[in-house]
Amino acid sequence: MSGTASKAKQNRNTDRDTDREADGKADRNADGKADRRTRVTVLVALAANLVIAVAKAVGGFVAGSPALLSEAAHSVADSMNEVFLLAALRRSRRPADRRHPFGYGKERFFWSLLAAVGIFVMGGCFSVYQGVEALRTGAREELGGYVAGLIVLAVALLAEGGSLLRALHQVRGQGGLATGLRDPALRTVVAEDGTAVLGVSLAMTGMVLHMVTGQVVWEACASLAIGALLVFVAYRLGREARDQLIGEAADPEASGRIRSLLRAQPEIDSVEALFTMRTGLDSTLVAARVDLVPGMDSERVEEVAVRIKRSIARTVPEARQVFLDVTDRPAREAAESPAATGERGGA
Repeated sequence: MSGTASKAKQNRNTDRDTDREADGKADRNADGKADRRTRVTVLVALAANLVIAVAKAVGGFVAGSPALLSEAAHSVADSMNEVFLLAALRRSRRPADRRHPFGYGKERFFWSLLAAVGIFVMGGCFSVYQGVEALRTGAREELGGYVAGLIVLAVALLAEGGSLLRALHQVRGQGGLATGLRDPALRTVVAEDGTAVLGVSLAMTGMVLHMVTGQVVWEACASLAIGALLVFVAYRLGREARDQLIGEAADPEASGRIRSLLRAQPEIDSVEALFTMRTGLDSTLVAARVDLVPGMDSERVEEVAVRIKRSIARTVPEARQVFLDVTDRPAREAAESPAATGERGGA
């Protein structure tokens, strides 16, 4: 009799492993397709920024335009950031190993943080420097310099606009702004291209006003405005990457679905605490402390735990790791804990 029970348990374990492997393969295939689309978007942005950076730099030195040189620094920073994002796409999909049992998903957030630092240092700070220098020393341009600079900026506007449209098309294809911009690589490309379009518009405005009035202050102000814009964008991207690196909880809607599912299980007497943490772009760790109804043997507890984990994975597909902690802690003590109330990281 015990041999039959042992064999049945072994069959259940085998079926469970097979299901888990099939689900994991399906998730990896879907993630791989999304990554390929994002990689194409990043490569389009990289190609556009490299060409534009060279054109802006040449035009800026020839025309002696601080606004155009600021935009050249902006494009160089964007090009370096695209290299960071390509590294993030490649390294974040490495499988879990002994040193990193939850995988390398957070690499995506790390490289996005470096991209934000690049925007701040190479783009924002240099643009502010160019604006201050123009105000301090003044600048003179011939008509040919204005024309060359405006032509370069017009071409840049078309290229940056095309790259932005490509990125927005992918965002729409991945579920709109709320879902598509969860990818830090895609979010960074959208922020960079949107900022580039606005920055080029500011540079063109500054150059035209400089040409019409003969006052360099307009172009210097455009350069300072570009710098301030880049610093703001870098701060927002860096703050989001920081939150994800230090352990950001799943969104409240997903946590609410998990909690409702747990409470609906007839074998669970109470849900004392629920913790969630994003471990990658499409992966979330879920840990729940639950109190089961009395009278269940160990075999039954195992079956219930397996069923609940599968239900959570179906309800919230990004829940890749699910841990259940069965406890008999008094309900009043659990209700007053930081984890149960949502304080100090409880979800």
